[in-house]
Amino acid sequence: MARSPREDRRERDREDSEFTEKLVGINRVAKVVKGGRRFGFAALVVVGDGRGRVGFGTGKAREVPEAIRKATDEAKKTMIRVPLREGRTLHHDIRGHYGAGRVILRAAPPGTGVIAGGPMRAIFETLGIQDIVAKSTGTSNPHNMVRATFEALKGMNSPRQVAAKRGKRVAEIFGRDQKDEQGAAPAEAVEAAPVEETANG
Repeated sequence: MARSPREDRRERDREDSEFTEKLVGINRVAKVVKGGRRFGFAALVVVGDGRGRVGFGTGKAREVPEAIRKATDEAKKTMIRVPLREGRTLHHDIRGHYGAGRVILRAAPPGTGVIAGGPMRAIFETLGIQDIVAKSTGTSNPHNMVRATFEALKGMNSPRQVAAKRGKRVAEIFGRDQKDEQGAAPAEAVEAAPVEETANG
């Protein structure tokens, strides 16, 4: 038995309520045709469930609402899952770059909040991150900043994932009760050390 349009609308509303949508940017674009210029709008939208899933999308249309709808639909189709520590921050510091966009993401202790600006803040809020320090050292173009941030998030690994890849226990990954002859931290622990910024950024 086919569902009525009202039931379909209720199902869509229920799915939409699970996600948080944020409009990162919208630009007016022009297409040159034989009769002159045809204006439209391009939207950049970030969508997340607040529990470790997030995606972004772009859309173009003659009207703003339609452009936002297209961008939102694309964002929902391209969502990724990011492992979070305690459900509030990243497991380790990481860098990301895309084109001229370069970002540095740092894990933060409880109470830090979201220290990030512009497009990156929208990503972290929809992702569900509560404590993070982020810095953009490249272009301020929102499209490149968003893509660079997603490239960084795709490289995020939890201790359990790293342990599974190496065939070790989680305690060994953190280097607990393990030191070399000089008393230095083991190599596994060094990889989780904070990223240091250079003088040039």
